[in-house]
Amino acid sequence: MKKFALIGHPIGHSMSPLIHRKLFALSGMDDCTYELIDIAPDDIPASGELIRSHTGMNVTIPHKQSVIALMDELDETAKRYNSVNCISCRDGKLTGYNTDCTGFLLSAASLPLDGKVLLAGCGGVGRMMAIETALHGGRLTIGIIPQDRPLAEKARAEILDMCPGASVDIAQISELDGDFDLMINATPVGMYPKTEACVIPDEVIGRCGSFFDAVYNPTDTLLLRKAKELGKTGIGGAAMLVYQAVKAHEIWYGGKFSAQDIAPIIGDVEKAVAGMNK
Repeated sequence: MKKFALIGHPIGHSMSPLIHRKLFALSGMDDCTYELIDIAPDDIPASGELIRSHTGMNVTIPHKQSVIALMDELDETAKRYNSVNCISCRDGKLTGYNTDCTGFLLSAASLPLDGKVLLAGCGGVGRMMAIETALHGGRLTIGIIPQDRPLAEKARAEILDMCPGASVDIAQISELDGDFDLMINATPVGMYPKTEACVIPDEVIGRCGSFFDAVYNPTDTLLLRKAKELGKTGIGGAAMLVYQAVKAHEIWYGGKFSAQDIAPIIGDVEKAVAGMNK
């Protein structure tokens, strides 16, 4: 029996077991288990043997950086973002990866990441999205509220260090000018239960061509509903959640899945999320 798990604290309700069990089933791997393991932050340094007892693990907050010290090797993605959300154990050797970036890029593949991009939120997953936008040649504007300027300045410095010559501006959301090809929400604004909040005003929504919202609960945030009412393309966070899991299976055992395999799982996640909120 091969053991897999998600570690975090508090672990709460997670879509991970649903997603991973379906991916194992598609691969014909009926000898795999997937569980949720709650590990307090102070216990992470002593968790190496627990992790090694599994074939693979996913990592969620607040452990994505603290587990790095337990890794024998880091993939380039983990080094780039100083963050591990996927661990592979082979012959007792732990390798850390970051599949959030792959999940984002695959779910946003139809969106103009190489165009003029407005990003709200530049901490955590937002930092990754900002870096990927720059790496793909996008002209990035980080939209902020005043108190987030130091974080945005730090993100811009990191981006320019990785991508010299990248186009990175910072502007307060209340003072945004011009049109954007793509708007990305990497903040929790609009997340359940505060579903009637929207990260940018209607006037700015009207000046954006397409949207990606990392929030997956609800599946249709107020931002996406407003965008779609204007006939604009909008993609929610459920797709990213599934695609980062798909990448983990590729890492763990070479799993391969088609778009036709993945689409129903995204639909199942969206249905499960909707059911949670009733």
